[in-house]
Amino acid sequence: MALIVSLFFGFVPMFIFAAFIYWLDRYEKEPKALLGAAFFWGVAIAAGGAFIINTAFGYGIYIFTGSESAAELGTTSIIAPIVEELLKGLAVALVFFIFYKEFDSILDGIIYGGIVGLGFAATENTIYIYRNGYLDSGWGGLFLLAFIRVILVGWMHAFFTAFTGIGFAIARINKNIVVRFIAPLMGLVIAISIHAFHNTFGGLIGGLGGLVAGTFIDWIGWALMLGFIFWMISHERNIVRNQLQAEVISGLITHKQYQNALSPWNLTTAGISGKTTARFYQVCGELAHKKEQISKHGDENGNTVIVEKLRAELASLSPRAN
Repeated sequence: MALIVSLFFGFVPMFIFAAFIYWLDRYEKEPKALLGAAFFWGVAIAAGGAFIINTAFGYGIYIFTGSESAAELGTTSIIAPIVEELLKGLAVALVFFIFYKEFDSILDGIIYGGIVGLGFAATENTIYIYRNGYLDSGWGGLFLLAFIRVILVGWMHAFFTAFTGIGFAIARINKNIVVRFIAPLMGLVIAISIHAFHNTFGGLIGGLGGLVAGTFIDWIGWALMLGFIFWMISHERNIVRNQLQAEVISGLITHKQYQNALSPWNLTTAGISGKTTARFYQVCGELAHKKEQISKHGDENGNTVIVEKLRAELASLSPRAN
């Protein structure tokens, strides 16, 4: 029973957090299948691989030093941040290289990094809640660890890996070859550094004070990231505004539909009007971003064809969309 409860507190909150991240992607949503694959990568490959590698290095440090404290500190502050961010970042890299055209903006990088991080957190939280909570201190320990892992530090892995996603996104939208090479590496380095700081800072203070101080700093970082995300959402809204004006002039979409395509509230409630309307506004966002890609990167092996296909789909959906 305790394991089932641990699984519940490990996974259900992360599903909810992932749904919130998906909701934040207002104007050009990423494919659900790709996001699901990223989440699964975090759950199984990144978390499973990190558990094995971290454990092996921890034993190695202990054998070499004979000190449990050295093994704990070395694993927590050095090995785990490097291993975990590399494994999580690998999922972002695979999306970047295999599904290159899905990286339309900085926000996309944050979303993919965040989703991978939440998948990783789901598995790690389950282990901590059951092993360090229930097995060590019974039900009281389980609920205490659930509170800490979900409420206090629930966003940490998404926050860390979002910087790796930002790095790849910067590489995607920049033409400078040096920037395109360095940006993903810098994003990864920042993710590892913040992760290492998080793992080390609270422990140096120790006790409840360390937990409070560490949580305070975490929440400041998350608040700043959320503010940056809202700024990026506004930027994407401007892309839709600028790129769809020509479609209104050509008569492909009506002025009312154009205004609806700019409304965050309408994009939230479009599904209530039916699949046709929801798909219509999804295509509006995709068309705007593909046109933006062409303006910055040229045809890029088929973007012009994609734009024409999206226009054809809009033409068929427009008469039936609210």
